[in-house]
Amino acid sequence: MTTRFLYFAGSDLSPAELSAARLDGHIVEVGEAYMPFDAVETAELRARSLSAVAPPSLTISHLSAAWVHGGRAEPPARHAVCRTESSRLHHVFDRRRVLHDRAIPAADRARIGGIWVTTPARTLADLARSADEHQRAAARALARVAPEAVAPALAWIEARERLPHRRRASALLTALASVRRT
Repeated sequence: MTTRFLYFAGSDLSPAELSAARLDGHIVEVGEAYMPFDAVETAELRARSLSAVAPPSLTISHLSAAWVHGGRAEPPARHAVCRTESSRLHHVFDRRRVLHDRAIPAADRARIGGIWVTTPARTLADLARSADEHQRAAARALARVAPEAVAPALAWIEARERLPHRRRASALLTALASVRRT
């Protein structure tokens, strides 16, 4: 699949041709694809580069969504995905992705570049609940590039009584909201 500004291995160019073009400095890697070295890396290009990892039945989430939204400079080694629909999926195994087996409601996802991605607010809420410092650092970085998402993320957390790691997420998001006000 070739789209404007994105080149995928095995579509119009072979992996060897793409590697040679990358070594010559004509293209650079973006997610699971390549783009011209002088193209602007946008959220749409980042999301679209993950089309092989996230078919319509899956939604990009967590660190991968933070990367799409600009909260991370580099994509994660394995992309986090959740179910788009409530029905269970079968045969979603792929070494390039980690499946968080829960459905993402329509209000918590958006189409970016034709790919489902969790909203910045939902991404912040998911990352803030984690005990992993890399994910919490990504939440802080995402809050810097999308400060308007902090209050909705905190509201999302506070609206759920029985949510694992709710206190941890509330503390981080409250701190991020207070930094934004100052």
